[in-house]
Amino acid sequence: MDTNRIKRFATEARNILKAGIAAKITTLGFDKNGNVAEENKPQLMQGGSLWNEQLQTEGFYYQWMSLYNRIQQKGINEVYEEAAYTWFNRLCAIRILQKNNLCSPVIAYADAARTPVIVDEARQGRIPQMFLSPDNGGNEGGEELRQRLVELLDDDTKVTEQFAILITAWCHDNPIINQCFGSIADYTELLLPNNILAAGGFVDMLNHTEFITDEDFQSPELIGWLYQFYISERKDEVFAKKGKFEADEIPAATQIFTPNWIVKYMVQNTVGRIYLDNNPYETQLQKKWRYLVEPSEKPSDRYSLKYNELTDLKVADLACGSGHILNECFDLLYDLYIAEGYGRGEAVENIFSHNLTGIDLDTRAKQLSQFALLLKACQKDAAFADAHVLPNVLDMTGVVPALDKKAMTETCLQFVGGYDDVAGEMLEEDFELLKEADNLGSIMIFNINENYHNMLRSHYEDWTKNGTDDCPANIKQLLPGVKVILTLTEHYHALVMNPPYMGGGKMNSVLSKYVKDNYEEGKADLFSVFMFMGMERLADGGKMAQINMQSWMFLSSFKSLRHIFLHNYAIDSMLHLGPRTFDELSGEVVQNTASF
Repeated sequence: MDTNRIKRFATEARNILKAGIAAKITTLGFDKNGNVAEENKPQLMQGGSLWNEQLQTEGFYYQWMSLYNRIQQKGINEVYEEAAYTWFNRLCAIRILQKNNLCSPVIAYADAARTPVIVDEARQGRIPQMFLSPDNGGNEGGEELRQRLVELLDDDTKVTEQFAILITAWCHDNPIINQCFGSIADYTELLLPNNILAAGGFVDMLNHTEFITDEDFQSPELIGWLYQFYISERKDEVFAKKGKFEADEIPAATQIFTPNWIVKYMVQNTVGRIYLDNNPYETQLQKKWRYLVEPSEKPSDRYSLKYNELTDLKVADLACGSGHILNECFDLLYDLYIAEGYGRGEAVENIFSHNLTGIDLDTRAKQLSQFALLLKACQKDAAFADAHVLPNVLDMTGVVPALDKKAMTETCLQFVGGYDDVAGEMLEEDFELLKEADNLGSIMIFNINENYHNMLRSHYEDWTKNGTDDCPANIKQLLPGVKVILTLTEHYHALVMNPPYMGGGKMNSVLSKYVKDNYEEGKADLFSVFMFMGMERLADGGKMAQINMQSWMFLSSFKSLRHIFLHNYAIDSMLHLGPRTFDELSGEVVQNTASF
């Protein structure tokens, strides 16, 4: 995979999309600051709306007002950034699915006029099923949506509008796209650039790119590389600013793709080594693991972790980004299941349901991790194209309930059975900490008590065993947060991570205080905080691998850390990698070491 060419594609695409959306917002009556004159606002009328002296549908009025409210809330720059990324990830993901024969070629061109297949088929009367159902999963019922489409199809000049409504509904209807990325905001359809289908526009780039090969499209890693390069300008902006990183800047400042061979080294010497310690006569898999380091001691001479069944083996990346490490863990775990005689589908379901966990601050990265893992699953067995089982990857979205103090106290008590006041108070304390999830992420320290953890898991399973449709509304608000709490109080057999790098001087006040209060010996950098956090999350005898900056090996600010790790833990192997470990980071600034 030529990452330089992929970077060129992603950065060009971002600039084209942002410019197109900025222009589209202007045509909708907004100025560069997001203001709009009264005469440029649409007026609702019986049977439709009036805007710019033209009749529009009633749906246009509500979409426009949704856009207006979002701009007032977030600002115009953030809105077109959101819309540009939404169209970038959805259309890239669709193209990847097409190249892997997991969906019809909906964005491919049907003719020389660059009419997308999805539009061409609709014009010929082949209306997609989602327009015929009572509820298409988006913001309109099927009948209203179908009527709006029919009106648009009567005008052959409105190909972009036809494409917008069709592809939005298609995204809501496709299981993989919808489950991984969620619904598209109603106003985002309005912001599809007018030049999206033009020569040199984004869809044209996707259909005829020379920068991404067919082999690249087969790689689940592609979506992660595209995202890293898409946000590269944002990363540069964040690093160029003076002062602390705010919560919304932390993902861009700290995410970077780990080189593939280092990922293999870390995964093979943690997950792979644990398996070999439990299956000492396995030789075929061992031959496949090129980066496996032979231990200096035999398993009988050193403490090694034992597990009963392969489904018991818990593996996690608690700073998973777009899922590069999770993908390698998936591959190795899949090989283990096949070696033990499991079928392909059963192997994938077990990995998603029992073995593999990821979590990240960045919702976008979490979405891409899920997409990449589902793509891997479909490459093993196409039956997973319906997304009936999802990878266990979490973010921090929706973890804070919209409940006042009294309602929160009552709901926490209700969650744990209604009678255990102590457990209810502990859960409420944990949710108080979750209010800073956007700043703290995986380093949050909750009530770590095995009995409490097991009790909480039991109640979570009771509330969700039949789905959440019949769950009380207040309890439903707690579920995302409880799942994060359970994930970050679990003990894992193997942890494999490329943690975020951020010096103490760049931490904002919330993050800095928490680190100093809870990770005194690791406060010099966020990566060293993750070293301590990771060891706390390991099961007895478990293995952790991280790729970190080499500074902890030498600098005086890490003296206490070195003492603790050298006297309390065993380092099985270490690669002193030095400069230029990451292709995307030049020079001597970041020099690395990987250890387990």
